Amino acid sequence: MLARTYAEYFANNETPEILFWVGCAGSFDQRAQKVTKAFVEILNKLEVKFAILGKEEMCTGDPARRAGNEFLFQMMAYNNIQVLTMYHVKKIVTTCPHCFNALKNEYPELGGNYEVIHHSTLLQQFINEGKIKLKEGGEFKGKKITYHDSCYLGRANKIYEAPREVLRILDGELVELKRCKTNGLCCGAGGAQMFKEDEPGDSRINMERTKDVLESGASVVASNCPFCLTMLSDGVKNHEKEEQIQVLDIAEMIAKSI
Repeated sequence: MLARTYAEYFANNETPEILFWVGCAGSFDQRAQKVTKAFVEILNKLEVKFAILGKEEMCTGDPARRAGNEFLFQMMAYNNIQVLTMYHVKKIVTTCPHCFNALKNEYPELGGNYEVIHHSTLLQQFINEGKIKLKEGGEFKGKKITYHDSCYLGRANKIYEAPREVLRILDGELVELKRCKTNGLCCGAGGAQMFKEDEPGDSRINMERTKDVLESGASVVASNCPFCLTMLSDGVKNHEKEEQIQVLDIAEMIAKSI
């Protein structure tokens, strides 16, 4: 995986087009690391001049703020803003809707103003510009594919069509979950729920969401978020359907098809 750091660009008096914000999940979670690699593979194939922060990247602070630790959120955000200011970063892409939402909507009040784009939107732009060319008879041709709207991309930021347009070029059959778009159901991980014990209830939210996936009859469920990826994968495993249903990020699906 070829990814240069901003520090390397800076040392050579070069400026990358875009900063790829890898995020905590994309850096440390084994499953999400595969999404990071797939997205970098796409950027390299398209010869996009991008950089990562590497060890200079800190958590955006989203989980801290959602869990109620405002002080920790602001401390992390200020540290990140200092680094981004030092490198004169203008445009950021992220594979995580939580990072996307924090950088786009919450950093400006602390002085961090950037053009922030989610990877599903960037992939859609590449497709519209004709930069992404798919192999003939790709892996997803004719397969029934469904898409789970993550809360922070969908209802929080009203991005519904970009990921669907990306999936449509895969030549599969796109079927909607019964709860989708503005009526989408949370996977159960957002709002820092990923990091705490379940609250009392009749069933886990990700198990409820997986029932929607099973009812759709899809053999592939596409995600755009590392948290959703984990929760949906756990749900599919719990229903003992790993052999029948693949849970993949849209970047992985495109990387497999070009």
